[in-house]
Amino acid sequence: MHRDRIADPPVKALDAAMQQKTISPAAWGQLLLLGFIWGGSFIAIQTAVHEVGPFTSVLHRTFWAALLLWGVVLALRLKMPRDAATWGAFFVQGGLNNVIPFTLLAFGTKHLETGLVSIFNASTAVFGVLIAAIVFADERLTLRKAGGVAIGFLGVVVAMGTENLHELDLRSLAQLACIGAAFCYGCAGSWARSRLGHLEPRVAATGMLTAATLMMIPLTLMFEGMVSFDLLPQTWIAIAYYSLIATGGAFLLYYSILAKAGAGNLMLVTLLVAPIAILIGAVVLGEALHPRHYAGFILLALGLAVLDGRILSLLSPGRRNRV
Repeated sequence: MHRDRIADPPVKALDAAMQQKTISPAAWGQLLLLGFIWGGSFIAIQTAVHEVGPFTSVLHRTFWAALLLWGVVLALRLKMPRDAATWGAFFVQGGLNNVIPFTLLAFGTKHLETGLVSIFNASTAVFGVLIAAIVFADERLTLRKAGGVAIGFLGVVVAMGTENLHELDLRSLAQLACIGAAFCYGCAGSWARSRLGHLEPRVAATGMLTAATLMMIPLTLMFEGMVSFDLLPQTWIAIAYYSLIATGGAFLLYYSILAKAGAGNLMLVTLLVAPIAILIGAVVLGEALHPRHYAGFILLALGLAVLDGRILSLLSPGRRNRV
């Protein structure tokens, strides 16, 4: 799903040390809308995987989203790259940001509460900051960032529960799959900055989803056979939502917010998605999470807030110009 994004969202590795723009009321509205869109994607994925396999669900997600973005690229007459190096980068990005994490999340969502999946997904930014610190010299791990990463990882451990690591049953594997998806999203953020940062964002997203679709076709045929289009109406509605709205449409909204509010403020959407997904899961599916899941999310949210830096700045006025 979110940063769903180059996440769900889709690139979720955001540098909290960036200068942050003031958020306008319009940007706040778009930020909340994006949070609701990504928050609802988990229940849509769970609905789809009741009838189709994880690989088929991901193929639908990348294909229809790519088709939508190709329409945007053609309508705006944006130029798609043709060189092999860029398309090679698209395939790596499609694997890291779509094929692997989307499949892992589809598997995880089939066996876990949607709210819990969203909590693990919130760790994307934590992984993103840590991986960026390893890869880029200008993203070094400051004391504040290290503290945020440590708190965030503690939240993941609390949410999962150490007892689930003693016996790897289906539920434990599903939780590990969701954490693996967040790690892939974090890697995708650094890869995108390194290899695709020079491209227009809609062009990069279109190339990535196209490459992901081309990879998903043989994988789906190999593991789940021919794709059936004879599906229940609710399955088609779920597929339309998570592919066209929560993937293709969310990419466009994501970059609109990025232009208005900046990368630092866009990180706030990570804090919005999980509570929205938990609320939707409780109201629609009657899900009830364990208290440790909420405790884990609180720790994750605290870690993200420390990474973001603005709360520390407010608490220490003298730090405002240095955070």
